[in-house]
Amino acid sequence: MAGHRFDVAWTFSLVALFFLRAHCFYLPGVAPEDFKKGDPLLVKVNKLTSTKTQLPYSYYSLPFCQPEHIVDSAENLGEVLRGDRIENSPYVFKMREPQMCNIVCRKILDKKAAKAFKEKINDEYRVNMILDNLPLVVPIRRPDQENAVVYQYGYHVGLRGRYAGSKEEKHFIHNHLTFTVKYHKDPLSGSARIVGFEVKPFSVRHEYEGEWNEKTRLTTCDPHAKRAVTSSESPQEVEEKKEIIFTYDVEFQESDIKWASRWDTYLLMADDQIHWFSIVNSLMIVLFLSGMVAMIMLRTLYRDISKYNQLETQEEAQEETGWKLVHGDVFRPPANSDLLCVYVGTGVQFFGMILVMMIFALLGFLSPSNRGGLMTAMLLLWVFMGLFAGYSSARLYKLFKGTEWKKITLKTAFMFPATVFAIFFVLNALIWGQKSSGAVPFGTMFALVLLWFGISVPLVFVGSYFGFKKPATEDPVKTNKIPRQIPEQAWYMKPAFSILIGGILPFGAVFIELFFILTSIWLHQFYYIFGFLFIVFVILIITCAEITVVLCYFQLCSEDYLWWWRSYLTSGSSAFYLFLYAAFYFFTKLEITKAVSGVLYFGYMLIISYSFFVLTGTIGFYACFWFTRLIYSSVKID
Repeated sequence: MAGHRFDVAWTFSLVALFFLRAHCFYLPGVAPEDFKKGDPLLVKVNKLTSTKTQLPYSYYSLPFCQPEHIVDSAENLGEVLRGDRIENSPYVFKMREPQMCNIVCRKILDKKAAKAFKEKINDEYRVNMILDNLPLVVPIRRPDQENAVVYQYGYHVGLRGRYAGSKEEKHFIHNHLTFTVKYHKDPLSGSARIVGFEVKPFSVRHEYEGEWNEKTRLTTCDPHAKRAVTSSESPQEVEEKKEIIFTYDVEFQESDIKWASRWDTYLLMADDQIHWFSIVNSLMIVLFLSGMVAMIMLRTLYRDISKYNQLETQEEAQEETGWKLVHGDVFRPPANSDLLCVYVGTGVQFFGMILVMMIFALLGFLSPSNRGGLMTAMLLLWVFMGLFAGYSSARLYKLFKGTEWKKITLKTAFMFPATVFAIFFVLNALIWGQKSSGAVPFGTMFALVLLWFGISVPLVFVGSYFGFKKPATEDPVKTNKIPRQIPEQAWYMKPAFSILIGGILPFGAVFIELFFILTSIWLHQFYYIFGFLFIVFVILIITCAEITVVLCYFQLCSEDYLWWWRSYLTSGSSAFYLFLYAAFYFFTKLEITKAVSGVLYFGYMLIISYSFFVLTGTIGFYACFWFTRLIYSSVKID
């Protein structure tokens, strides 16, 4: 029977891993595509984004030129949650056939269109496009380094400025785009693969002679006269009843960059020294804590256990002080033990999700070319890790002599997800109210609920069933029937103080890397240094475990045996510092001015901090759980 249960648990785990593995191997657009000369290249448009509002909008929410039929591209779950809206565009190139001054369309702005363009220019919105799965970038030269180029994702809709001698600020639109498509040619077949997609945007007030018709030739930009747009000296103003002519050039450049390395320029980290500094800084914290733990284990514990085991007379036994005095109470179930079981189970679910996701990312499955892949993988992993959440919460519940395993299972399956879903639902309503493409559609919301109720909840029940069926873990010492009185504690050993102190070091170990993660989320930059992140994650685990063990030992030495919740909250309090840092980042690094955008930022950071609390708290709890069982099983109790 036990073997059968083990097989079922393994079957579920393997199905989950196979599903995720299959999902991660299927990276749409990652298989290379070969283009011969003259083959059509279809440019797709993605959402408009702004770091000032954090509200994405679909490209055609602005009155840009449109193709005959707008076709939406199929999107995965992660892309929808990110607010991506990928559609076809009127920009069509032909491989290795340069084009100059192609007219896309002519628009006469009405009041509504002019207002829409001005609002997006004020909020510094960028236009994002995609060609052969590569995002469009604007190359910018770094003044501090020679021949160094940084890439900005997407080009600005327009800019604000003043005419010479005028004090009135005007809005100008980028209506001429000079695209550069870089390709790597295969010398044998003659076909080529796209390895770069760049743009230089210009604002040009186009001019022409006579009445406008389909055959009109521009005087400001003429392929026959070889007159190209090279500057924005005569920019196109955005005003009601103004005429805007949208044009583009396409250049093709042969490149030595191979297709397999085409993302390297996008993901190049100019400041990897900071990451090494972050790791060295974190390692110093770890070494300091490891020294303390080693000192406690080797010196203090060895001496204490030897002394306790050598006590012979009753008088000596009465004189003993320290952690052994509370042996009869140390494994007494805590207050709100059900809630602790739920939180520990949820933490195990988080830990499993992050660990497996990191491994997939390190193996290169979660490539940035697979837009939304990271978020999709996180959601699926979270759902399948419900198995381990149910198992660990049920094991702890049985240790606390609990009998109603179904009740604890329901709480584990619903408490954390329901809290996050409630916050997410409110934030989504705010985004929807702004008519942003970032609002999750009803169908996707239904799919999320289906993942939760259809897969996660049953798996939590399966895990709980097997966890509760196993015999309860035996405590190394017996618990007294009457609880011992806890003596008055020194001010530095009071719960509030020691819990807040405990969270500083785990946060200190990760806060430099946290800066880059927040920058990638809120300033729309790629974060693809999972090697660094994995090292920092390992350091976080060690730091959480060691600080909790050290403070737990001090607590037990002062004859305070209420360690269950304290151990969880000690390392979990690092989430409080994370939220404080998020507030500091908001006011110092971001330029968010809209109230809705501010609410969105703090709402999402609240979810992230809550998740971090559950993760770090569980790591600290299990470290302390192992530590107390180890030391109390090492002494002889009469």
